Amino acid sequence: MNNSVFLQRVVLRNYRSIGHCDVRLGPLTYLVGANGSGKSNFLDAMHLVRDALAGSLDNALNERGGLSEVRRRSGGHPTHFGIRLDFRLASGQQGHFAFDIGALKERAYAVQREECVIGGIGKGPYYRIEQGELRGCSESSFPVVTADRLALVAASGLAAFRPVFNALISMSFYNLNPRLMRDLQKPQEGRLLKPAGENIASVIGHLERVDGGQMEIVTEYLQTVVPMVQGVERKQIGPMETLEFRQDMAGSRDPWRFLAQNMSDGTLRALGVLVALFQGNRDYSPTVVGIEEPETALHPAASSALREALVRASRHTQVIVTSHSPDLLDDREIPADAILAVIAEGGETRIAPIDDASREVMREHLFTAGELLRLDQLAPDRNHLAKQQQRQADLFGDVEQ
Repeated sequence: MNNSVFLQRVVLRNYRSIGHCDVRLGPLTYLVGANGSGKSNFLDAMHLVRDALAGSLDNALNERGGLSEVRRRSGGHPTHFGIRLDFRLASGQQGHFAFDIGALKERAYAVQREECVIGGIGKGPYYRIEQGELRGCSESSFPVVTADRLALVAASGLAAFRPVFNALISMSFYNLNPRLMRDLQKPQEGRLLKPAGENIASVIGHLERVDGGQMEIVTEYLQTVVPMVQGVERKQIGPMETLEFRQDMAGSRDPWRFLAQNMSDGTLRALGVLVALFQGNRDYSPTVVGIEEPETALHPAASSALREALVRASRHTQVIVTSHSPDLLDDREIPADAILAVIAEGGETRIAPIDDASREVMREHLFTAGELLRLDQLAPDRNHLAKQQQRQADLFGDVEQ
């Protein structure tokens, strides 16, 4: 298995438009579907886990409009929502982290159940919590827990669970905003790009200081995607900072310099995508990079370079992207296993690997995934969807593979 794969499997229940899904992820996964199909909700579930651990569950829910906006309503009635992430740590240990959140009176909520298992129950470190009470644990002592917080935050103080906590908070998810990237920015901590790209100048400055090789890779791909751009660097302006681009101009011997405020949305988004993909360095490296529609505002001719960048980055960091672009998927080298088809039926998002017919024509190189998408033939495997509904895999315990 590619050692970049941290998240091996994701199980969701009643998260936003997703009633139930149970899918496996590889080093590079394309979530493909029409606008409004629910691709973003899948990424957001993992993003919520990261936010709840790095900050607090309360803030993570409030940033999404509260519990009522996160849990799916079934038949007009609110439901609990649950998330299970099966992972593989850098040490090679496998395990899972899962929790279920339910509503209480007066807009309150509680963690109904939570579980973290490394190596299997009875085989390695684990804890199991129900209704705010510790029901089982491998360790001789465990911190006090409450029903309004995820216990892994407190458990991260124990050596056994610290690697899981660190790996989960190292997941990064992006919906880049060129306006925020264009504005003057206050200097910030630059180890990790923020979700909208609002600290990109600090991140590039950090890469310039600690790992110039990563910036060389970013520049190499940026020149391919936006040929006139020769480079980019952090620029200090008084107490603020921004980006300065070097760009070829006809009739000029030397490149002209332009600040970020003068650059197009497409250029800024392309830079943001590349920085997100290659920001890993000796100080810090994300375990997962999830990007919303990386092809947005780019010329279709840039798709080849973008695909190459995604593949290259996925050799070191697990990459998940959402897309509805045939141009991005127009490559015979994209394996069928790298694609998850996302559709909306009856107001519910369904996610599954592509069906056997699509797999066969891709395997025989008769059509690319992009060509199938143009023909509206990139469909989810109905047998897989049916099995998901029948099995309704348990969020907890050692689940049958």
